[in-house]
Amino acid sequence: MEVIVPILVQLVAGGIGGNVIGQIVKSLNLGPAGNSIVGAIGGIAGTWLAGMIPGLDGLVAGAASAGTAGGLDLSALAGQGATGLVGGGILTAIAGIIKSSMAKA
Repeated sequence: MEVIVPILVQLVAGGIGGNVIGQIVKSLNLGPAGNSIVGAIGGIAGTWLAGMIPGLDGLVAGAASAGTAGGLDLSALAGQGATGLVGGGILTAIAGIIKSSMAKA
């Protein structure tokens, strides 16, 4: 269970980030399903990339606390949610740019 919760946080936050970008910048909108799917993928990827950057690795590492019996580190989950939100927004924006540039060609 300690492994599933951080992944769900990343997926949901990424989906939210993708939908927010799609609503704010209409030219990048992929539709509700597209924004959610691309955002969820971006949430996972963004959190993974943040874990590889020195200084940010402590923000997203250790969601499953080994020191407590079955406990979750809420600060790590918040960090994963934040990086998932940003990652989902960025990947949705990139996909929206590619989609709009292909539509013009």
